[in-house]
Amino acid sequence: MNLELFEPEAHDNLLPCDGVVQDFGLILNQQDSQKYLRYFLHNLAWQNDEVFLHGQHYITERKVVWYGDADYQYHYSGVEKQAQIWNPALFRLKTHIEQLTGQVFNSCLANLYENGMQGVGWHSDDEPSLGQQAVIASLSFGATRKFSFKHKFKSEKVDLLLQSGQLIVMKGTTQLYWKHMIAKSTKIIEPRINLTFRYFYAPE
Repeated sequence: MNLELFEPEAHDNLLPCDGVVQDFGLILNQQDSQKYLRYFLHNLAWQNDEVFLHGQHYITERKVVWYGDADYQYHYSGVEKQAQIWNPALFRLKTHIEQLTGQVFNSCLANLYENGMQGVGWHSDDEPSLGQQAVIASLSFGATRKFSFKHKFKSEKVDLLLQSGQLIVMKGTTQLYWKHMIAKSTKIIEPRINLTFRYFYAPE
């Protein structure tokens, strides 16, 4: 399934089976999306991401920062992240997305891809701290990038082009049965920021 590069229409579910990915289309106009992009580029506390793969420590070119209701400690890819207290613009967007989706979020992992040569490989957001059926709202700013899903046990695959201001929500059993990725492209020179709003279950 491929979505062409026109203004995205809302879809109740982009997946053919075993999960739910809702597409809300563009929830911000082009002018507001550009304002948020410029603001976030210069006002979030970006740091290069770190991962452990096959016992090796890597520092990625892609940058990330995590915000939340408290200074949560979040573990993924063998690395511990500590949340910063909400940036006001992020919190405003969180409230807007909660109203649109009917979901509640207490944290946001922000990702910065400075150009098309920065991407992220196949993975699922299935950490125990996100719950058994994680709900993740993903809002994009900047360059349009190809976002792909592939089923873990079947041949099903879904590709879409995420545009600036577009919101998708992954929920249900999506993280259990599907992996997702951002493909690299030498043709893209503009930055992209992706905000992933989540509900984080802090350890007792």
